[in-house]
Amino acid sequence: MDIFEIFAEYSYLGIFLVILGVNISPILMPPSWIILTSFYLLDPNLNVLFLAVVGATGATIGRYFLKKISGVFRKFVGKEQKSNLDIIGDYLNKKKYGYLIASFLFGATPLPSNILFITYGLMRAKNIGIYIGFWFGRTISYIIMIYFSHAVLRPFLEIFEDRLVGILIFDGAGIGLIILFASINWTVFITERKIKFVKPKIWRF
Repeated sequence: MDIFEIFAEYSYLGIFLVILGVNISPILMPPSWIILTSFYLLDPNLNVLFLAVVGATGATIGRYFLKKISGVFRKFVGKEQKSNLDIIGDYLNKKKYGYLIASFLFGATPLPSNILFITYGLMRAKNIGIYIGFWFGRTISYIIMIYFSHAVLRPFLEIFEDRLVGILIFDGAGIGLIILFASINWTVFITERKIKFVKPKIWRF
């Protein structure tokens, strides 16, 4: 709470900087909606809509940098997984609003978005729709989560009294989703509409 109080002194700028830093990091960070709702509970005079916009902007810029950083590690990805990722990228590129819709749907949920942008980075995806869709999705989800903060945040914190446990569970779920994502044979899924799994050899070493 001391950290929140320190950054709260800088109002929306301080909140923006916190959200930006959290979203650049790939792991071991609490979900952004928890941070925003915590700021709101600390100062209920904050405007919900503007707070959501500030949060979504910081999250989108932060995830942009995370995507760039993740792209550096593509050279360590196995050949089969590179091919798998390229197939997904080609499929989304063929759809006029493929990246925009995918990012919006993911951003509109409270799911941790690190998996999405790490994947985009490994795919070396380049499409403005990635950020537009994510920004709008996050803005909507943040408004909902902040507005219902009393009903959402407090029960969540009661379940995870140890904040680190909650963060580790979220990160563990994200890693699990990455492994699941890498295990899907996307060629079969896209061409035959069938789900087939392969052994995920993510890294070359």
